[in-house]
Order: sequence, then structure tokens, then C-alpha cells
Amino acid sequence: MRHERSKKLFDRAIELIPGGVNSPVRAFKAVGGEPLFMQRGEGAYIYDVDGNRYIDYVGSWGPLILGHAYPSVVEEVARAAKDGMSFGWATPRELELAERVMHAVPSLERVRFVNSGTEATMSAVRLARGFTGRDLIIKFAGCYHGHADAFLSEGAGSGLATLGIPGSAGVPKGAAQDTLTLPYNDLTRLEDCLREHGKSVAAVIVEPVVGNMGLVLPLPGFLQGLRAACDAHGALLIFDEVMTGFRVALGGAQGRFGVKPDLSTFGKVIGGGLPVGAYGGRKDVMNKVAPIGPVYQAGTLSGNPLAMAAGIATLDVIARPGFYEALEESSAALVSQLNEALGGAGVGRADHVGSMFGMYFMAGAAHPPRDYTEVKQADTALFGRFFRALLAEGVAIAPSAFEAGFISAAHQRQHIDATVTAVKRALASSSKG
Repeated sequence: MRHERSKKLFDRAIELIPGGVNSPVRAFKAVGGEPLFMQRGEGAYIYDVDGNRYIDYVGSWGPLILGHAYPSVVEEVARAAKDGMSFGWATPRELELAERVMHAVPSLERVRFVNSGTEATMSAVRLARGFTGRDLIIKFAGCYHGHADAFLSEGAGSGLATLGIPGSAGVPKGAAQDTLTLPYNDLTRLEDCLREHGKSVAAVIVEPVVGNMGLVLPLPGFLQGLRAACDAHGALLIFDEVMTGFRVALGGAQGRFGVKPDLSTFGKVIGGGLPVGAYGGRKDVMNKVAPIGPVYQAGTLSGNPLAMAAGIATLDVIARPGFYEALEESSAALVSQLNEALGGAGVGRADHVGSMFGMYFMAGAAHPPRDYTEVKQADTALFGRFFRALLAEGVAIAPSAFEAGFISAAHQRQHIDATVTAVKRALASSSKG
């Protein structure tokens, strides 16, 4: 494959945009090489500016559960655009999407639309603090909840809880010190932490299925244990379903695992590929949000009619009988063959839940990783070589060893078979070092 136009665009981009990209992972720093610029997408494929075609498993980092440029979604967005692209006033489409989201996710008694997943999680935490009158939040190492100050903390020291220190320049110590970071899938550490700090903890926030350190599933009983611990200590439980919502099941991870959080955050799929976020939950908690409550949150473009139209069209398709069963069958078929390939090469394994999947370059691993400590044992150098080799074979996955992959309804058997063939070739070439 040749990438002359992408290279020229990147040379131009680095003179205009920090690092040449508008989101860090796009820069390929973790995998080597220079980033590609995409021109268009159709179904299971994306095409770069040089005309190269790739089977796409990034899916805009999760939203495109129907594949690229799904006809009914495109039609509804075009119809909405003809009416006007933004008003700053309430529109009927906001209500239509709210009804669909709430019907699919029973824990949502009220919902508020925002513009991104970061905005949703930031707002949910502020609301939890306003509702409980407490300051501390608990998060789990390896879970990503956006780039708000409260979430950009790093573990430091030891003890019952890891008190946050800033994980990014520009984050004040005061913003990070109210965040306690614990190991994912470790209920003992959580219970110890709550015994120590419980009266000050406003909320526990978690990715119920982690997609931001690769794919890491909750151990049996972990999510149920979070619910019980929060109830015992008067803290709210927040499920960050920005990635898992409408991905692992129509009702999200909470529907799949049967755990009801107090608040939930959403994004990605509910916008059908356009910028959107949402948070919602118990009526008594949500009634603390302005204008009827004291917790302030606002947004000029919240409920944007184009995003609402895309979300409505997407949810109407995925709610059809048999949609998720077919998607799960495709995911299982892909991961089964990936495990054969990775295991045969002796470099790792794969796993999936719903239409999310992960590949782990951990030779000799007896099981998929269960927390961030285990995830960090991955062979990132091998992954970088594999990524570049796979891209050359015409298959696009995320340019990071610590991201989940996504299957869409557009991925058919021929795409899966072609992917597995490409994976085997990429493994053979990348293992040579």
C-alpha cells in the first residue's frame, strides 16, 4: 500500500494542530509509523485518502454498530439538516430519542442529553456530589471516563485507597485528590476503602465492561458487589456505558449483567456516529439538575437535531428482533478464529462480549487480563509490529494495544474470513521482529 497523500496531509497537519491530530491516539505514537487520513466509509470498510481499503474494526471507536454510512441513518440526518442544523431551542427529536433510550434502559427514569461522553461523566459526578453532599469519588485503574480533571488522576503510594495525584499537566492537585483509584475486579479493596472513607464517598464510577485498557470483563459477582457496597455506604453507583451502552446488549451492560446503577452515562451508539452524550438515572437524583434543582449543567448544542436524528434511526434498527443475536454470532465467530490464530502463534488470546472484542498479546496467559496490572504485561512492541502488518493486509484495528475492537452489523462472514487470513499473515511477519 502507498500512503503519499496521508503523509502530505500529516506534514501539513503538524503545522496546524498539536501533534497533527485532534485526539492523541490517532497519532500512532503507540504503534509507530505515521497516521492515516480517511476519506470515506461504507458498510464494513473505510477508505483512506490514497484509495486504500480496510476492513474496519474501530467503527469510530464504537458508535457505528450498523457500519459506515448506513442508508436510513444518512437519510434521517439529511432530512434533519434540511429543517435546520441547530436551534438552541427544544425540538421534538430530543423527546423521541429520550423515549427510545429510556425504554431500552429501565434504570433511566430521567435523561439529559449532552455533547460527548466526557461531558456526560463529568456531569454525572457533579450530580452525585450535589445529591449526596459528599466530595470523594472512587474509580478503577484502567477505566477511562473522559478527560475531565477529576478523572485524570494516577495511582500513587499505598494503603487502603490510592489517593489521586494529577495524571496530566494542568490538572490541579485539588481536583485529583478527591479521586480514589482502586484495582478493577477487586471487591476486597473496595470494601476496605469504603470502611475508611465511606462517609465521604459520593459515588463509585466504573466501566461495567472495560474497553479502554483493551477489553476486560467483570469477574462474576463484581458488579453485584459494587451495587451492594454502594448501598451499604450511601454512595451512588455510576455505570459509564458510553462504550458499552447499546453495544453489549440493547439494555447495555446493566441489562446484560442484571445490575441497576443509580446513574448511567451514554454516548457513541445513541448518536449513530454524530457527537452526543447523555446521563440519566433515578428520578430523585436527576431532579437535582437545573433548572429544577441546584446542580448546574448546560450546553448550547445539547440535543442537536442532527445527532438526535442519527440516534433515532440507529436505535430503530438495533431494536429489531434478532439484531443482537446476529451480532453476537459474528463476534463469537471472529474471536474463535482469532484465538486459534493467536494461540497457534503462541503470542496471546482474544475475548469478546456482545460486539466488543479484545486481543491480548500476552504469551502463555492462562486467562484474559482481569485488571490494569495484568493488562500492562502485554507485549506492546509485538502489538505495534502486528498492527502495522495487519494494516498492510487491509484490516484496521485501533492503533493501541489498550483499546477494544468493535464488530458492526455490516461485518459478514466474508469479512471475518478475510480478517482471520490477514491476522495469520500479520502474525507470521510481525513475529520475526
